Amino acid sequence: MRTKRSYLSVLVVVALLSALFSSIGSAAASPKESKMQAYVDAMQPGWNLGNTFDALSYWGDIQLTQDAANKNFLKEIRKQGFKSIRIPITWYEQTGGAPDYKINPDYMDRVQKVVDWSLEEGLYVMINLHHDSWNWINKAPANHDEVLAQYNATWAQIADRFKKYPDKLMFESINEPKFDNVDVATEHALLDEFNKSFFHIVRESGGKNKDRPLVLPTLYTNNSQEHVDSLASTIADLNDPNIIATIHFYGFWPFSINIAGFPKLEAETIKDIDTAVDNVSKAFVSKGIPVVVGEFGLLGWDATSPDTPLIEGVPEHGEMLKFIEYFTYKCVENKLTFMLWDNGNRFDRKKLQWNDPELYNMIMASLNSRSSTAESDLIFIKRGSPAQDTSINLNLNGNQFVRLIGNDRELKKDVDYTLDGQTLTLKAGYIARLIAYDMPREVAVLKAQFDKGADWTFHVLYTDTPVQNNAEGTTSFFVIPTAFNGDRLQTMEAVYADGGNAGPHNWTSYKEYARTYKPYYSANVIALTPDFFNEVKDGTVILKFHFWSGVTLEYTLTKNGTSITGKAS
Repeated sequence: MRTKRSYLSVLVVVALLSALFSSIGSAAASPKESKMQAYVDAMQPGWNLGNTFDALSYWGDIQLTQDAANKNFLKEIRKQGFKSIRIPITWYEQTGGAPDYKINPDYMDRVQKVVDWSLEEGLYVMINLHHDSWNWINKAPANHDEVLAQYNATWAQIADRFKKYPDKLMFESINEPKFDNVDVATEHALLDEFNKSFFHIVRESGGKNKDRPLVLPTLYTNNSQEHVDSLASTIADLNDPNIIATIHFYGFWPFSINIAGFPKLEAETIKDIDTAVDNVSKAFVSKGIPVVVGEFGLLGWDATSPDTPLIEGVPEHGEMLKFIEYFTYKCVENKLTFMLWDNGNRFDRKKLQWNDPELYNMIMASLNSRSSTAESDLIFIKRGSPAQDTSINLNLNGNQFVRLIGNDRELKKDVDYTLDGQTLTLKAGYIARLIAYDMPREVAVLKAQFDKGADWTFHVLYTDTPVQNNAEGTTSFFVIPTAFNGDRLQTMEAVYADGGNAGPHNWTSYKEYARTYKPYYSANVIALTPDFFNEVKDGTVILKFHFWSGVTLEYTLTKNGTSITGKAS
């Protein structure tokens, strides 16, 4: 009996120790959420009131005025599901001279009114110094004392005006900080100085500013490890629990503007997202410092003309949606709050509706689950070929396919389409009905629905090979007559006949969409821009136009001074 009792005692001790260490391990893996992390969680998702108070005078006055329509607009932003609003503000055009640098009281009142309206709607609100960053703060290396004095005076006035406001109002020190003509180490030192000066001015201004949430950016609001580490050092020095770190994210640059042969969401772009999120998660979130992605989007969003179909875009619409899906998923998974950059082109502020509802749906769906996508949102059917089964791969992302909708009716599984794992196949009989009217065009818009997440839209395009014609023009105006025949332009290459890449960014043959070339589908032309020709020498240039269907066309240009002639192959 004594031996049995000893054995049982050992088992009890082992069980207790196991439970203890299991508890410790669990706590280490998921530490208790900080008050400030909970604050940032409650901000998800956020939206930017872009190109408004941050707009410079030469952009035209598009600032919000104090009227009911704009108050209702902010109410609508809240109804759309956004929990926070970032109000970018450029101050220097409304600021007097030294030594007081007094802010125009009418301007301050206008800012305060929009802050009030936003808070009334229950939104978390962020205000900052915005384009001041590259208009005068960046000159600190050459004029340190005067720049710092203006910076301090500006923040002292803002802090004093809002010191009685609730903590749902937060201050961001500088938008996208940079400093001219110095090395990165010096830039880091200057940003550290300006961030700390901002911190002390606000904290010492009294009222609720003593513990107001303060948002500090990395250099350039970039996610590179050296910039993240520098800000982490600043935050450690300040040792304040109410600090939020911020970065901006516009994606892998070649993908974001469609240059250098990166029109699709592929490994490099995905790795760039992973790196950005991992860097800030390890440096900040894992240490109890929350992170807000104060702006996110894609640089090429605003390069598309009204004539350009939504599915073309920069990047192409489906590729853009896949980017948004993956980026927002990574943010939610890593507890980063994201704030959509909107300069007025995402949400129509007069009609109070989304210009791209699929973008909005993808963002909102990400808050609860991943969405399913596909290898493309374009399905091509070749004119002149017999109708045949056509397959495309889905990215289910853990979801279940439910149905396929086309022309407002549910398509019949195993009749109109089949699903084998993640391969969706449109059946030949269904395709034959789509192309019965034998003209190149978009013949169907299909919507795939899943048990979770946003729907995925397919554009079924019945295409013939595009045809181009000869043309003459000048470096200031040159267009290539192009019968697109239902196809869509993906990229353009430009090389000299005698070797070497032509045009801007001559480290790559693939040129930047919209800046150097642009399709106008209703006019049946591709325009080459003056920006392209400004960096093309006289001689012969071979262009290659790559279309999303897989077709490639060659076109020959001859440049002689300002005269351009073009010859189709």
